[in-house]
Amino acid sequence: MIGFGQAGGKVLDKFLEYDKRSGSDIVRAAVAVNSAKADLMGLEHVPKENRVLIGQARVKGHGVGADNELGAEIAEEDIDEVQGAIDSIPVHEVDAFLVLAGLGGGTGSGGAPVLSKYLQRIYTEPVYGLGILPSQDEGGIYTLNAARSFQTFVREVDNLMVFDNDAWRKTGQSVESGYDEINEEIVKRFGILFGAGEIEPGGEVAESVVDSSEIINTLSGGGVSTVGYAAEEVENQSSSGLLSRLKGGGDEDDLDVANTTNRITSLVRKAALGRLTLPCEIDGTERALLVMSGPPKYLNRKGIERGRKWLEEQTGSMEVRGGDYPVSESGFVAGVILLSGVTDVPRIKQLQQVAIEAQDNIEEIKNESEENLYGLVEDDEDELEPLF
Repeated sequence: MIGFGQAGGKVLDKFLEYDKRSGSDIVRAAVAVNSAKADLMGLEHVPKENRVLIGQARVKGHGVGADNELGAEIAEEDIDEVQGAIDSIPVHEVDAFLVLAGLGGGTGSGGAPVLSKYLQRIYTEPVYGLGILPSQDEGGIYTLNAARSFQTFVREVDNLMVFDNDAWRKTGQSVESGYDEINEEIVKRFGILFGAGEIEPGGEVAESVVDSSEIINTLSGGGVSTVGYAAEEVENQSSSGLLSRLKGGGDEDDLDVANTTNRITSLVRKAALGRLTLPCEIDGTERALLVMSGPPKYLNRKGIERGRKWLEEQTGSMEVRGGDYPVSESGFVAGVILLSGVTDVPRIKQLQQVAIEAQDNIEEIKNESEENLYGLVEDDEDELEPLF
């Protein structure tokens, strides 16, 4: 997992925190790349030897100032330094590369597509992107950066998963707390998705296993993906108490099968029709994957199969995979849906329209600025001569 730029590095840091907190092993290796030294120093969980500062000759560790063309250039120039950090990764243990980046800034927006193109050329493992769109109130230059980076990033990865900040920012929230909460939402969804199939020694084994090959097959074919999530709190008391022993065992048999089935199908609907990481119409989705997570006694094959069939009907896709990810100590049952190959995405069209307007506006201001400067500096009668 490679975090490129400020946003990418922070999300990577959050994934590592999630790994430590949950005991999962999603991130086999972590590398953070940035042109701003302060951003790299602010990371808490990425090993110091895996923090790569690029562009020192050009920007002296101060970042590229939202100039994603410069971000792309320094990524090209210093790709060997990034490769040096990747060389320490046991690639034979890695199922895929995931490049994380905010698309509105400079370093990640410009550098992530460059790195993805390079990884595609060097390695046989799939290269995926997780791109974060800026919210509309962040300004025209960030929207323009995002629109240009999005076009390039999609082309250079095997699949681009997208998270839209605009759909998640709350009014009245400070920027820092807002982004921290958004990063938590990103990790919560992708943590369950990427964690499925990772079996700890002595851990629960899924009835219907979702492993890395299921995710890879769902993301095959390229394009853009979005993720849905819904969860419900459940009682998860230990079954080793006196009352349990008097009953003669756990309470798994006492659970109403119809109730657990209905809960699963309800969560699948909420996840698909609720707030997606990238809002879109799900009809026409090319491929989908459903993962149900929670205590094993609350997961049943019938509910997952019903949810999978409902997804087939809603998306019109015949490639809908599904399975469970048992987590014994969890107090929630959660459903995560990966929708791959989505094309009816009004937010992207809106982003592109605003970006075109911003581009025209920037060009207009630049031309006016040159004229105004000439009018200020030159005398009206053109009688003065400059020194040289």
